[in-house]
Amino acid sequence: MLELLHVRTHHLLIWTTRGQGRVLLNGVRRGFGTHNAIFAPAGKLVSIELGLQVQGLVALIPADERFSFPDRAQHLRLQDGTEQLEFIAILDALRRELHENRPFIEDALTAHTQLLSVTLRRDLLTAGDLPRAKAAQTLARAYGDLLSKHFTEGHSMAWYADQLGVTPTHLSRVCKQSAGITAADMLSQLVQHRARLLLITTDRPMRIIARDLGFGSAAYFTRFCQQHFGAPPSQIRKQARPSKRAP
Repeated sequence: MLELLHVRTHHLLIWTTRGQGRVLLNGVRRGFGTHNAIFAPAGKLVSIELGLQVQGLVALIPADERFSFPDRAQHLRLQDGTEQLEFIAILDALRRELHENRPFIEDALTAHTQLLSVTLRRDLLTAGDLPRAKAAQTLARAYGDLLSKHFTEGHSMAWYADQLGVTPTHLSRVCKQSAGITAADMLSQLVQHRARLLLITTDRPMRIIARDLGFGSAAYFTRFCQQHFGAPPSQIRKQARPSKRAP
């Protein structure tokens, strides 16, 4: 479900070693390739389209006071060999700790993650100031930040446009230009991702999921799932879980 726009409760760091794809960060869709570092902070919108040959390393990092990661999504293309080796070494060290389950693993994981945050921030300084965002990108980013906080509340597109001081038509056009999808599609993808996640990973009743996602009724939620997933909520949940056979 990475290709759907979503928010996470933890930080996400991806280091690519092969292949190409596209990522939507800060309201802007762009391509990525080999030796790219993609960082999405907890609570910020992200979607990732992976090419068939993409390979790399992924770190899921707790969003707590122990670590000082940037509060804005970042996309770095590291050309310097030393910077590349530093990223790979730290991520490999984290992977070894998790796989080998050695003594003092929590202390080791914390230390390596703190070092990872320092390395990322140093590379951001080396990269220098980013090009000044265009007006469309600034508005798309503001809309994304608003969505991340309110997408489960069932607000209309007119409500979001009003909060940003623009018309729904202008907002949709700007998002299409910057993010590659309309403002309504961005909202829909967030709801799709959260709906599927709740159906697959929880046992909450359909009516509760519908309520928590801002739908006026369970019937409306069912129609939404049928439209976007081609199946009602109950079938989505059933298909995602292995059947229990009698002994």
